[in-house]
Amino acid sequence: MIDVIQLGLGPIGQQLTRYLVERKGISIVGAVDPDPQKVGKDLGNYAEIEALSSSISSDLNSCPAVDQADIAVISTVSSLEKMEAQIREAVDCGLDVVSTCEELSHPWQTQPELARRIDDYCKQQGVSCVGTGVNPGFLMDFLPSVLTSVCREVKHIKVERVQDARPRRKPFHDKIGVGLTQSEFEEKREGIRHVGLPESVYLIADAMNWELTNVDEILESIQAESPIQTESGMVSPGNVAGVRQVARGYQNDQEVIRLVFEAAVGIEESHDSIYITGDPTFNSTVDGGINGDIATSAIIVNVIRSIRRAAPGLKTMLDITAPTYFSGINEKGLAKY
Repeated sequence: MIDVIQLGLGPIGQQLTRYLVERKGISIVGAVDPDPQKVGKDLGNYAEIEALSSSISSDLNSCPAVDQADIAVISTVSSLEKMEAQIREAVDCGLDVVSTCEELSHPWQTQPELARRIDDYCKQQGVSCVGTGVNPGFLMDFLPSVLTSVCREVKHIKVERVQDARPRRKPFHDKIGVGLTQSEFEEKREGIRHVGLPESVYLIADAMNWELTNVDEILESIQAESPIQTESGMVSPGNVAGVRQVARGYQNDQEVIRLVFEAAVGIEESHDSIYITGDPTFNSTVDGGINGDIATSAIIVNVIRSIRRAAPGLKTMLDITAPTYFSGINEKGLAKY
């Protein structure tokens, strides 16, 4: 049995509650969210499932079952700088950490000092920590890296994630600027982007053992050509329907990695595509794409077994046992390596 404490109970956190509860061998023994509207409520009822006899605490130290927990599942922020204190708090309690924090997925080049601090702190306390999700953490970095396993040589990797954002939640619409005018988009540009694309570039380069000389990133708005009705409201022609974001990795002047993230309301053909140029050259496409909300919560649950096996320190998806779906936990499945 693995005992879990959840930190962060927004929409993804609530979905994680439902996914964790249904998995045999995993037990949620506590939950933390500082929002006073949530504190004291039964976790199960708050996640719209049966009562779990576990109430939501305002902080980790006030969580009654913190001493019996094995792992902290953290779904709070995207910024690693803001996340560091939360990681340290969990590590001080002797908990392994799995988080949806995008900047935690591969921070060794993007935030090296912070990555080293977290790595050292985890090693001192004898626990493991990993950041993952559908993207970054799988579709645009780990999966293409795994696909190169059949290659004699790799010269270039391109990944495209193209999504119709209409079925996604309002926070996702806000994240990609849906409904903004172009001038509003420019004013809010720094906050309107998919977080984690450079980290995905570096994870692929790490897997390939490529020393990159430069990584750049381009962000453009996608404008609605006709009125588009969404759950968040009507998007007028000329207003922002979403974003197109490209990150590229270079060896000297040669591009070796290109990641294209495109998410907008009204896209007709969603897909996730990976193009490997090498020996052999091939591509792989998921028609319709992978549902991001489902996949993010699922991979967090499925990584729990892998991070419990891992040696102490800050890990990436390349460092742990490749996660898979598992129907339940047994002692053999938790053996350290």
